[in-house]
Amino acid sequence: MKLKNIYITHTNCITPLGFDVDSNIEAIANGITGISKQENSMLPMPFYAGVVNNDKLEAAFAEISNNQSYTRLEKMILLALYPVFQKSGVKPDSKTALVLSTTKGNITSLSKGNDLPEEAYLQGLAKNVANFFGFSTEPVVVSNACVSGIMAISVAKRLIQAGIYDNAFVVAGDEVSEFVLSGFNSFQAMSAEPCRPYSANRTGVTLGEAAAAVFVTKDSVNAKAVVIGDGSINDANHISGPSRTGEGLVRSIESALKESGISAGAIDYISAHGTATPFNDEMEAIAFNRLGLNEVPVNSLKGYYGHTLGASGLLETVIALEAMEKNKLFASMGYDEPGVSQAINVIEKTEEKEINYVLKTASGFGGCNTAVIFEKANNGK
Repeated sequence: MKLKNIYITHTNCITPLGFDVDSNIEAIANGITGISKQENSMLPMPFYAGVVNNDKLEAAFAEISNNQSYTRLEKMILLALYPVFQKSGVKPDSKTALVLSTTKGNITSLSKGNDLPEEAYLQGLAKNVANFFGFSTEPVVVSNACVSGIMAISVAKRLIQAGIYDNAFVVAGDEVSEFVLSGFNSFQAMSAEPCRPYSANRTGVTLGEAAAAVFVTKDSVNAKAVVIGDGSINDANHISGPSRTGEGLVRSIESALKESGISAGAIDYISAHGTATPFNDEMEAIAFNRLGLNEVPVNSLKGYYGHTLGASGLLETVIALEAMEKNKLFASMGYDEPGVSQAINVIEKTEEKEINYVLKTASGFGGCNTAVIFEKANNGK
């Protein structure tokens, strides 16, 4: 039995490049990065990161609320979801879900001491967001390392196909914090310059922060894309390192392809994870070659935003859907010469191309991998 089609309609994002999708697309098309040199107390030395401007954030939030009790991350998330919620015209009733993706949530609340506020817990953060918009259902939290953002779309899709909900607002967010910076720095994984995914000259990951939101629904009106297949397989390899053979990612993509009913040869563009670490980039190159996807145009958006953790998969989906709608392949910023053992078709300059099928992939700590395939809405139908 064929499951009902699930669509993505309205989208939005809050990033260092802008507070809506159009401004982000314009910046990317012009080769502008949101990564800049940071000198503050979070690390003893300067570092590069994609950080949202606080003054702009406060000014934008003041336009939707005068309540200053929300945390900085909550303001980013609320700003991302607000226009999506307004444009949808959907009431947050018992058939409408809120799915929130984050890895660290309000981790900065830990500095407040032993009496932790409710928002320090992920469910507390989700409830604050739900209460702002008046959701009557319990929010769903997806926190599975760096696949969380794209997995949230998969979770929303399945909840709707199961008949539990008719619609779902999916929102994701993470911020640059001392906790996250210290963790990656302890791994000696942070780049001394803006990251260069897949490049021979890469030196590690750059962190970033963002929030993104999409509306997932069974209603095809205003649809940007159809979510036609997904898969999520854990490779059980290592707490911080992916399978050297790409097994988890391969099986995730195979699962997504099987559900979608299309072949690997139909994929027009891959929006990959591309963290610019040796193990991640190499694993992805191996996985794409194993599946015959090595000639498909691929990019990483980490050179524009840094790694935005639980927001990355959703943010990158928002940009990928715009790329599909505009039939435009955006350059993978920072790439200059191949830095993986098996050849892949990294996009070196922004160019026009007919895009009907997009594969979005993500991989993360603990061996998690997720792949989702999107088809352009009304694609010859």
